[in-house]
Amino acid sequence: MPPDDADFPLRWRLIKTWFSRNLPRGEHRRSSRVDKGERGIWQRRYWEHLVRDETDFARHVDYIHWNPVKHGFVARAKDWPYSTFHRFVHDGVLTEDWGCA
Repeated sequence: MPPDDADFPLRWRLIKTWFSRNLPRGEHRRSSRVDKGERGIWQRRYWEHLVRDETDFARHVDYIHWNPVKHGFVARAKDWPYSTFHRFVHDGVLTEDWGCA
């Protein structure tokens, strides 16, 4: 962010608007989203969060890496090809079997 601008909600609204307008049409949308002209890709709410320390950062990274598994897109974090998980494994931060029981 520029030093004189801390309007995070406005920035995110602009990012989401641009992205949504440039995304091909066709995703499934509930009627409530169609009625409001909303795309199905974004959650409605926005929470600003400042990462406080390394532990907080690690928890957020874990959350992001686990999400494709949690939502049933893949069986293991390593199976999601779009994840930074692969970089964390390459850098030796995580093992390839991270999250597996």
